Amino acid sequence: MWKQSARQGGGGGAPVVLGINRTQDASICLMHGSELAWAIQKERLTRHKHHWGRLDDVRQIYAARLPGLDAPIDILVECYSCDAEFARVAEYERELADTLALAPGCRRARISHHLSHLYSAFHPSPFDDAAVMIIDGQGSRVADLTETWAGAAPVPDDWCEVASFYRAGRQRVECLGKQLWNRDERQPVGLGMFYFLLTQAMFPGEGNEGKVMGLAPHGKATALRLPPLDVRDGQVTIPQRWRDLFGERGRFRYGGADDARFADIANLAAAGQRAFEEALLEVARWLHATTGAPNLCFAGGTGLNCSANERLLRETPFRRVFIPPAPSDAGTAIGCALYGLTELGGAACDFRWTSDYMGPEPLAARIEAAAQSCADLLIERIDDAGAMCARMVDLLCAARVVALFQGRSEFGPRALGHRSILGDPRDGAMRDDINARIKQREWFRPLAPMVLLERAEEFFDVCRPVPFMQYAAPVRERAARVIPAVTHVDGTARLQTVGPDDDPFLRALLHEFEARTGVPVLLNTSFNRREEPIVETPAEAVETFRRTPIHALAMPPFLLRKRGGDGLLAGSAFERHT
Repeated sequence: MWKQSARQGGGGGAPVVLGINRTQDASICLMHGSELAWAIQKERLTRHKHHWGRLDDVRQIYAARLPGLDAPIDILVECYSCDAEFARVAEYERELADTLALAPGCRRARISHHLSHLYSAFHPSPFDDAAVMIIDGQGSRVADLTETWAGAAPVPDDWCEVASFYRAGRQRVECLGKQLWNRDERQPVGLGMFYFLLTQAMFPGEGNEGKVMGLAPHGKATALRLPPLDVRDGQVTIPQRWRDLFGERGRFRYGGADDARFADIANLAAAGQRAFEEALLEVARWLHATTGAPNLCFAGGTGLNCSANERLLRETPFRRVFIPPAPSDAGTAIGCALYGLTELGGAACDFRWTSDYMGPEPLAARIEAAAQSCADLLIERIDDAGAMCARMVDLLCAARVVALFQGRSEFGPRALGHRSILGDPRDGAMRDDINARIKQREWFRPLAPMVLLERAEEFFDVCRPVPFMQYAAPVRERAARVIPAVTHVDGTARLQTVGPDDDPFLRALLHEFEARTGVPVLLNTSFNRREEPIVETPAEAVETFRRTPIHALAMPPFLLRKRGGDGLLAGSAFERHT
């Protein structure tokens, strides 16, 4: 399915290192020394969102679909959390022995959950020294931790970590402390668990925290008169008033058209988001006071909260903040690989997370086969990149929605122009139509802008590159009137800057759109349908294009369009511009 990596096997060169994350958002990463061959989430292969790691993943899913796993593995590192799978380690061992070609003397390790987060956050960062903050729902049991810290009081083995704090350098990592939780008690603690419970009150299921973040600006944070979270020395506890409210099953469940009920739900989202942000800032300030470090690395599922991330930059003493593009559990496969490289292989980590295009490269033959299988579609072959950009901008300026499939897929949860749906940000109705008709999701969900880095400050209150869509920056007042489709109700946008060293096709596309419109911004959202992972393969791209009212699919060198109309309902923003 994909091209083979240029280097195969172990031997006298750089060690071949495999990292496997067995938790939620299961993932796998292959490295040749400090060169990352590929990294991918299990969900992209199984089409099951937030797919947990399970027995036989390597045998049944990874080995048959990913290149390089038939070559000798020199170093293998895995991480688990405190779920029941850890009790089946012997079965996992047999699977690995039967499936992988482990080199003679293969060095092996299983590391704790937060330690794998640490290695995914600090080692690929641009820093030589940093404070590191890991805040998650729950991680490894105390019995399974692979790090110790000074002053730790003895606790039972089945307690688990919910937050961890480190001082990290290229030669030494020191664990400063952890917040632990007794899972048998009905009093959950920690920021990650708080946001999980907040989300469950409104949107049951997995991975819906982003909906709460998008809904919060529609509410009033003071309306429910809820208290702040209790924070002391990095430890966060949840006041009884919040726990009582979370127990009111159904009161805040999203759904229905009752305006008063929606206001109540939005007020809870606003109160929870504010409580989370204020507590996170207090924890970060405590960590800075403890370490004196000028730099912060932040990971764990809470690192996806882009509204809070922006405040970390603006309102804490840290001068620089690095958050990996995949701060959630998915990123721990890369953390495992980097732990193996540095701690078991004794090598320096030269890998820096400067790009998130980490999926295996799709074969050109697969792209051509997927395109040529579409006899019912209009197919153009456009070999020149500039001509492809021009044709795409023709469509975008006519209020058409264009999907873009190119190169290696993004590893993290944000579409960054390789598996994206693009639109004209100047038409506010475009956001509503994409949410309702293509994404088929809640109307209040924001869509993101991508912008030329050198023009970003004209439109957004930002003075640095933000290539991974991790921060919600304020939109300048004048710009908000120009790009309403990507300006959220609170006047912010989760932007992606595209600089001279970033993807050249995206740069060319933005330049072409700017030349036509004067606006160096495009609307960008992930290329997937409701409750599906982002598309991974050319065939999946074509299928999703067929099943949605997207007007065109650019899959270089092919541009696919639908015959005989677009299948849209009358009166949409798309039809108003035809």
